Amino acid sequence: MTTSESEVAASAEARQGLSSERAAALQAQWGRNEIAAVARAGWWETLLEVLREPMFLLLLGASAVYLALGDRIEALTLLAFVLLVVALTAFQSHRTRQVLDALRELCAPRAQVLRDGTLQAVSATELVPGDVVVVGEGARVPADGLLFEAHELSVDESLLSGESVPIAKSCDGTLPEPALAAARQLFFGSMVVQGQGRMIVSAIGASTALGRIGASLGGITQAQSPLQLQARAFVNRFAIVALCLCVLLAVAYRWRTGEWVPALLAGITLAMGILPEEIPVIMTVFMALGARRIAAEGVLTRRLNAIETLGEVSVLCVDKTGTLTQNRMAVRVLFAQGQEQVVDDTLPELGEAYHELLEYLVLASEIEPFDPMERAFQRAGQRYLGGTEHLHGDWALVQEYALSPALPAMSHGWHAPDLSHYPVACKGAPEAICDLCHLDEAQTAALLERSAQMASRGLRVLGVARALHPGSEWPARQHDFEFSFVGLVGLLDPVRPEAAEAIAACRAAGIRVVMITGDYPTTAQAIAAEVGLDATRVVSGAALSEMDDAQLDRIIDRVQIFARIQPMQKLRLVDAFRRRGEVVAMTGDGVNDAPALKAAHIGIAMGQRGAEVAREAASLVLLRDEFTPIVSAIRLGRRIHANLMRAIGYTVAVHIPMIGATILPVLAGWPPLLAPVHVVMLQLIIDPVCSIVFENEPERADTMRQAPRRQGARLLSNRTLVQAALAGTLATLIVLGLYAGLLSNAVEPALARTWAFVALVGGNVALIFWARGAVPRRRAADARRLNLALWGVTSAVTLVMLLLLLSPAVARLFNLVAALAP
Repeated sequence: MTTSESEVAASAEARQGLSSERAAALQAQWGRNEIAAVARAGWWETLLEVLREPMFLLLLGASAVYLALGDRIEALTLLAFVLLVVALTAFQSHRTRQVLDALRELCAPRAQVLRDGTLQAVSATELVPGDVVVVGEGARVPADGLLFEAHELSVDESLLSGESVPIAKSCDGTLPEPALAAARQLFFGSMVVQGQGRMIVSAIGASTALGRIGASLGGITQAQSPLQLQARAFVNRFAIVALCLCVLLAVAYRWRTGEWVPALLAGITLAMGILPEEIPVIMTVFMALGARRIAAEGVLTRRLNAIETLGEVSVLCVDKTGTLTQNRMAVRVLFAQGQEQVVDDTLPELGEAYHELLEYLVLASEIEPFDPMERAFQRAGQRYLGGTEHLHGDWALVQEYALSPALPAMSHGWHAPDLSHYPVACKGAPEAICDLCHLDEAQTAALLERSAQMASRGLRVLGVARALHPGSEWPARQHDFEFSFVGLVGLLDPVRPEAAEAIAACRAAGIRVVMITGDYPTTAQAIAAEVGLDATRVVSGAALSEMDDAQLDRIIDRVQIFARIQPMQKLRLVDAFRRRGEVVAMTGDGVNDAPALKAAHIGIAMGQRGAEVAREAASLVLLRDEFTPIVSAIRLGRRIHANLMRAIGYTVAVHIPMIGATILPVLAGWPPLLAPVHVVMLQLIIDPVCSIVFENEPERADTMRQAPRRQGARLLSNRTLVQAALAGTLATLIVLGLYAGLLSNAVEPALARTWAFVALVGGNVALIFWARGAVPRRRAADARRLNLALWGVTSAVTLVMLLLLLSPAVARLFNLVAALAP
């Protein structure tokens, strides 16, 4: 919805944002900020989807055959079981959809909005006309709006215009009225590629420019993963085999008995027994519930196929700041006028020699910072310069120079009311500051040596410089100022206490952790040594740029630290690891990290400090910008895949006795053992076992002590298929041996069928324990974790079998006899 520009202009008088009450009232009036709401499938849609499944159609066919035979009780019994199977399947499908919908909500973009006078992060769908929104580099514009504050803001509007060149936005009033109007306008869906600004929302949802042209950003589309494609192909091959066998069985039955209708019933029974229609359901349920488990560990899954790949990760490339460290920076060391001062909580005041350094450090920083480093500068300035002439609340920022890969330094030009010139403050990498100050070789070497000494203590080091501008035309670049060196500042970002343990867990799991950072090599080495990485060899970005691909391939398996790396060099490192056959997971948070995140097998974006474009390119998003959740996600990915393989192995094994119990009695001339109602009963065991029991199976103790899974491994290995076939065949021989033995001893066919069916059900339960495998010693934390779903299913099956054997009424429903009835 939209408001008029006059309304927006009126709201601009109060730029502290809306109150929560006013925002709620406006949302009730205008609705949610969505172009096209994602369709949420309800119970009815889910039910219709289930009713189109082949198994349901086969059950209806079997019921029709019973009616043709005049056996209405059998037909109605089968229909009752049909309803039960449909209800169970629909419940599982609906539960899966709910999980995916919840994940979709978590994936919705966030917006920084001013509410009740404070800056808050809210879902972009909650924005209303009149909201004051802060947009910054790497974020998507969450609604149409008008700028009232901009700092070197450039926006990519190619989604609307097709023009790939970023467009500068401003609101300084120096442009002609039509041009100024265009420069102030921001559009929903465009990407901020540089700078930051504040806007007032003028239109939301379908009334935005993007909404009016019918484009849609709705929802996350989940393409079928490689394993899902394999599963579908697996089921299709089984379906072809099932069709052929059903025709052959029907013909054989007709040849032996001369009757077509019972022959058709036998064919349907066999089709129901063969078709492993649980497998696609298993895949969907496991991936959806697995994504929910991973989200509980602090990692949001944006693409479900990333869950499959987690168990294959062999190289984990991580940033230092905020991942291995706490991203809680504090000014720790100041160096000025040849003196060094350690800054900590016990320092009551700062010496005069460091006042100018801290003053210009604050002036070179953002006025309202988001970055932890900038906030650290502001905190130090307020603490040690508060009440002095070195803090300038009445100065106005009039010129900004952004840092770039070519010159990692930024400058601010200020208007001072009591000065005839414009002070310019600059901060950046020490080598860049030395270059800007035009220091000679000796001075540069001395300062870089000092910065290296500070970096060796794990500090992030920046240089600070100052200049005076006479007030004429501002130069186009920072090199045109006459800068003078002020000093160095060292920031400490403490290492996360759990980082070393998490890296050790990766090493035990055969996963190589590689640190890729923009910091100095000495800083990276100090942090690496603290967290347990090999710090003996470091490759810098400068050295990397001089290597060709062949040289990089020769050294990449021997290096764990890459320092002073530019964001675009991350992509080259990812490609190098991939050429070696590694499965790469890569963390990133910036706009320029997006290509590397997309190129990695698993891109991991920072959810708290990451740019929106990085989150869109990534497969996983960290809800907590830490290293530990990544390790937890890998552990859960391995667990999910292992349990999935157990479930599919069980599914293959459990269908073999059903096939044998349908075909062999017909070929041997025995009375039929299984009818459709028996297959339905067995399906009521198989479905919850596959999707509930195995999904809840705890991971084994050695989950993170195994090598990564081979990339592109098949859905089921030949070994697993052979083991499943052997286990199923053994169960088949036991059931049919019992049936044949009872018939040969003149036992009534109904009684023989009863005990054979009970044996078949018992075999199904035994195959559950076979598929779980021999459970090794678990960790103490897992020792008390029983799979309650397993024992619940086992207990329920036991009670139903006892009821069948004891109650004649229940036995008749299955065309069996109550063998234990008094």
